[in-house]
Amino acid sequence: MIHRTGRAHPARAALASACLLALLAGTGIVSRPLPASAQEAASAVQDVTLSDVVLAFGTTRLEAPRLTVSGTHLSKDEIAAILRTDSPEPWAARLGRLNAASLTIPELRFVHAPKDGARQSVVYRDVAARDVRAGRIAELAAAGAAIAMTGVPGAPAEGTGTYGRIAARDLDLAALARLYGGTGERPADPKGAAAPALGPAQIVYSAFSVDDVIYTDGSGTTARLARLEGRDVGGRPIPGGWSGAVDRLTEIDPDRIGDAERAKAGAILADLIEGAFAGAVEARGFALSQIRPGRTAGRPDASEQPLLFEIARMSASMPRMEPGSPDAGASFGLEGLSFSQGATRGRLGRVALTGFSPASTAAALRRLSTEGKPGAEPKPDAKPAPVLGTLSIEDASLDLPVEEPAKPRGKPAPGRAAAVEDAVRRAAREKGAERGAAAQQPPAKIMRVGMRSAAMTFGPMRDGVPTTSRLSLSGITLPAASVSEVPGLGSLAAYGYGDLDLDATVDTAWDEGKREVSVREVSLSGRDMGSLRLSGTIGGIGPEMFDTDPAVSGLAMLSATAKSLDLTVQDGGLFDRFIAAQSKVLSLKPEELRQEYVTASVLGVPVILGNSPAARAIGAALGQFVTKPGRLSLSARTKDAAGLGIAEFGTAPSPGAVLDRLDVTAKAE
Repeated sequence: MIHRTGRAHPARAALASACLLALLAGTGIVSRPLPASAQEAASAVQDVTLSDVVLAFGTTRLEAPRLTVSGTHLSKDEIAAILRTDSPEPWAARLGRLNAASLTIPELRFVHAPKDGARQSVVYRDVAARDVRAGRIAELAAAGAAIAMTGVPGAPAEGTGTYGRIAARDLDLAALARLYGGTGERPADPKGAAAPALGPAQIVYSAFSVDDVIYTDGSGTTARLARLEGRDVGGRPIPGGWSGAVDRLTEIDPDRIGDAERAKAGAILADLIEGAFAGAVEARGFALSQIRPGRTAGRPDASEQPLLFEIARMSASMPRMEPGSPDAGASFGLEGLSFSQGATRGRLGRVALTGFSPASTAAALRRLSTEGKPGAEPKPDAKPAPVLGTLSIEDASLDLPVEEPAKPRGKPAPGRAAAVEDAVRRAAREKGAERGAAAQQPPAKIMRVGMRSAAMTFGPMRDGVPTTSRLSLSGITLPAASVSEVPGLGSLAAYGYGDLDLDATVDTAWDEGKREVSVREVSLSGRDMGSLRLSGTIGGIGPEMFDTDPAVSGLAMLSATAKSLDLTVQDGGLFDRFIAAQSKVLSLKPEELRQEYVTASVLGVPVILGNSPAARAIGAALGQFVTKPGRLSLSARTKDAAGLGIAEFGTAPSPGAVLDRLDVTAKAE
């Protein structure tokens, strides 16, 4: 795989292919000064050709052996002035003077050589820009590109790749120059807080597309992308520019990061989060393949087998974030996701994240970046916490190979029979070697785990904690034998269940003002089994309960109190199967065993719970449920409005002492 310090380089190449390419076509070239006698009249429409033009800035170098500017009123000197590297005039102002019917570059080279010794080069073919007016290109296209990366720390060898056709519409070179090159330093804030990124939001291009991307790194991992396209893509100028921000991030070693580097990274990330937006971006036909040549004896280890990872479609929408405005909400989606490695296979039909906004994270990162600075106020609540929105998953499945237990070998045959047996085994091994080791192995037994749908919704964040959350899982399917060692589920196979089909829901809400957590629903249900539903209220839950320091959160937990509990059990066939299985084990008739459970419920449970009226009500309801399983409901409320503390549960002399402090109702239907 690609080393972490090299990951920014493919990203930079992709940016160059879809976005930076346009800048290169209009800004990435500077010619050698021409004599004044060779200048053309500015008023004449003409074609201007420049040769061996070069632009170098920082660690990046751009080269165009030939550039033709057609249908322009500009002279060679005026074009040279626009493209001068050392011009004191900003790029955006100069590019605003660029007008031409077309720009053509047969070959455009982009070379990036950062300080870590890595070198990235991209060669674009047949670059053409049509209808250039005031630095804005109506249509931009390149026939393709080739990329190569060498010297990437940790990478075993050179990485190479190609792009197919690249195109963009309504591309604003001046806006791209502002974004890529930056706008200088941030204005000072007397309170020490970081100001928002400079510059207004601006659209760079209305649409772009890149076809047939292929990249192979030195380890043999190959990534393919059939098509990448987007619309209404733009951003805000940030200090140092997008290119400078990426360079500064790659210079930070996450393994040796200190407070100063962490603050620096926080400020850069906040700039990048707020600095980019897109109406829509879509990628189709992504595939990642990795081949590992190593093999072990017999069947290859799973980690050594070829890996294939595919995504049919990826999509994203990232609305612009306006300072002081409500979060617009971004969305991300994956469709047709699958992977395979040997007998292990997985699939996700669809994954979607909606209502997500990183604005709160950017704000927290800015606060973190100013901690410790003179004049800066402490920000104890500055925890990066984006608005998470809703994550949904559909049609998930996972196939896992199950290792069969080894069969015990028989005793060796005595004398001559042993020699004959050894000869037969050697012949079988030799024959198997000729046919391949894989042919000798029986197909692995497969266990399939699936899920029809899942949804996770998170409400507004408070100090990094969602105030409301809901998790729902539908159609969780798995073999009953796979949970044989799970407490409470291990006997399901013995009750006659082959494949389980389960649903589960957890729905909670935190009210900081009341210092309460409402457990609105915790439920579990199974096909041909039944359901269990739980709800209740827990008091004494304040912000300190979610502190990252275990000592603080652990101490706060001692102040939690139970206020209410509602429990509903609906039988759907599980209890009758339990009675049938247990009666066989105990050599009793099912009705005899059922009657014993009725007696234990009506007489034994009240004794255990203190024989109070509430205890007898619980016992009677249990007895009715065992006699004729249906619905069992239990409700409990503390007599004290403050609730019953956790410590009081632990120090109560008996269950009856706890029950005496509750108002309890129980019934069976």
